[in-house]
Amino acid sequence: MCHFDLVQPSMMDVTINEMDELIAREKRIAAMEVHSEAWADGTMEGIDAAILADAAIATALEETIRDQGEDAALALVETLRDRILCGEFTPDRTVQ
Repeated sequence: MCHFDLVQPSMMDVTINEMDELIAREKRIAAMEVHSEAWADGTMEGIDAAILADAAIATALEETIRDQGEDAALALVETLRDRILCGEFTPDRTVQ
């Protein structure tokens, strides 16, 4: 099943679980901004996109294994595969 962005509810109607989801979403947005800046810095230094991608994925997997173990890293890889197949990372995709 593909994940797509949800409409944010008003603060009066938010449950604890929904608030946790909103906080997690904001953290993901902040993380993407940090990574986008690092990516831009790397490309300005002349590092190829494939090398940047390999380093980012390797770092993410190493940190996930260190923090949560190998099973969590394998689950992450499987989830990423599904998200790729759903087109989540495709630039300029349209959601219907």
